[in-house]
Amino acid sequence: MSWVLNTLTRKRDVDALIRDTIDKVLVLRFGRETDAACRQLDDILAKSSSEVSKFATVALVDIDSEEIRVYIKYFDISLIPSTVFFFNAHHMKMDSGTADHTKWIGAFHQKQDFIDVVEVIFRGAMKGKLIVTCPLPPERIPKFQLLFKDV
Repeated sequence: MSWVLNTLTRKRDVDALIRDTIDKVLVLRFGRETDAACRQLDDILAKSSSEVSKFATVALVDIDSEEIRVYIKYFDISLIPSTVFFFNAHHMKMDSGTADHTKWIGAFHQKQDFIDVVEVIFRGAMKGKLIVTCPLPPERIPKFQLLFKDV
């Protein structure tokens, strides 16, 4: 299903998309096509992309591309899929009750969950907010145990 969505493998393409997406939420899914959770998320993103097209742009970022490593490090992407949101080149954050407000980790349970999240980010961004509260109930927010080695 990811053939419906643009897959970015070069840093300059990601930079340009972040810079050039104006008055819309930019949704960047960091992951790899071969991962089962990424495929599940990509299916939801592809099925939702036309419904959110008036206020969001969705693209996939291939984490195996050497040029993308700078983003992997910058956004601290250690679990995939990780989805990062932007609005007018500003990184949008979301408080979903997890330790990390900078990205959505994992897949969405259903298409409507993704649409609801993007709508909340768009509405918050239009009001000048850089962080919004996740609209989903806690049971539909993926939970990950973050393990730190040698800390």
